Amino acid sequence: MRILGAVAVLALAAPLGAAPVARPASWRIPYEVKKLGNGLTLVASEDHASPTFGISVVYGVGFRLEPRGRTGFAHLFEHMMFQGTPNAPKGILERVIEGGGGVNNGSTRYDYTNYVASAPVSALDAILWMEADRMKGLDFSERNLKNQQEVVKEEIRVNVTNRPYGLFFWTDVAGRAFDKWENGHDGYGSFADLDAAKVEDVESFFRTYYVPNNAVLAIVGDLAPAEVFAKAEKYFGAIPAGKTPPAADVSEPPNAQERTLDQTDTLARVPAVAVGWKMPSRTSPDFAAATVLGDLLAAGEASRLYQGLVKGRSLLVQINGGVYWPFESPWFVKGPTLLTLFGLYKPTSTGQQVMAAIDAEVAQIAREGVPPVDLQRVKTKMRSDFYAGLEPFLSRADALGIQQLLTGNAGEVNEIPARLDAVTSGDVMRVARTWLTAQNRTWIDRKPAPAADKK
Repeated sequence: MRILGAVAVLALAAPLGAAPVARPASWRIPYEVKKLGNGLTLVASEDHASPTFGISVVYGVGFRLEPRGRTGFAHLFEHMMFQGTPNAPKGILERVIEGGGGVNNGSTRYDYTNYVASAPVSALDAILWMEADRMKGLDFSERNLKNQQEVVKEEIRVNVTNRPYGLFFWTDVAGRAFDKWENGHDGYGSFADLDAAKVEDVESFFRTYYVPNNAVLAIVGDLAPAEVFAKAEKYFGAIPAGKTPPAADVSEPPNAQERTLDQTDTLARVPAVAVGWKMPSRTSPDFAAATVLGDLLAAGEASRLYQGLVKGRSLLVQINGGVYWPFESPWFVKGPTLLTLFGLYKPTSTGQQVMAAIDAEVAQIAREGVPPVDLQRVKTKMRSDFYAGLEPFLSRADALGIQQLLTGNAGEVNEIPARLDAVTSGDVMRVARTWLTAQNRTWIDRKPAPAADKK
């Protein structure tokens, strides 16, 4: 039930499936889609590699749609979904899943909230019953709300306020780069907003967004689609549809002027920079090339910025980044996103020097493109990582469910490798020239606080 850390979830899920098997170069995931009368969309994919299954229930609500004045509300509510129902008190869900050898979790993102589990096939009926039960209603009590408000605030202490650099490379950069509240506010939330939430707010949120017609149920594993659809109809078919949840216009153009911010950090020992460029929409022809450019720049020790600024010029201590970073996949986003870089730099350098060096690397790509061997290396690695990430049933179900929710087409999962393969050096050059400009850039220079401020 963490806002970040999906990798850990998938790592836990992997032992429940069979050992990784060799996949054809153009592996395409089979799937079938059906919609129930109440609007719940079902996606099923059959795979008999092991007698297990992965399930993902994806709801069309995330940070962007949480109420104004309730920052962190979507994440808080995700926690409430694990507090039990009138029919299954807190702890029953975990005992049912984990007692049968399964795992479960949930996460909140900009455009969706998902609940995932993986278990032996024998547990399917029980898990479907419990997922349907919490779609019908939760235990909305003052005690549960207060408990989870404190849990979320403790997460903020651990991951933000009591941690060097916090999550400024996500929350602060987005808050500076985006103009619309939906895109720029802190999805983790403020203590004041979290404390202001009332039980009636949580219940209203549930009735608005946690309705079958705003959800996708995806199952992958040792089950025929017909069986999946029949069981889903049995457990979910009688849940009434809700009103169509309100949509928000979250579109934003590129920025026309550079945005900067200076910060101090009482816990940091070395200075850091975080950079974000607004990216084209996922439907843009430039999007796939942007994801490749993000990996070329900052994914691993072979990346341009690691080789040039960490090993080469020794300006940086480390560098991370990519499109939709620090979340798991650029393909799991519907609204605006950033290509983000986060680097720790040596105290003998300045933030301006680091930015000038990053600009030089980007300018070289914009001017000369990328050597074929480098481009192919990055695309091969991205394709390999993409397929490896889909190997566990749990993560495959999640990917199918998310794509169905965000694009209306679960099969989009199968098109992503081809979109990556089609990226050319000219595409990368165009994206670097068009999107990675100084005008479209937001960057934050975060320095250790003076010694007197640390006392």
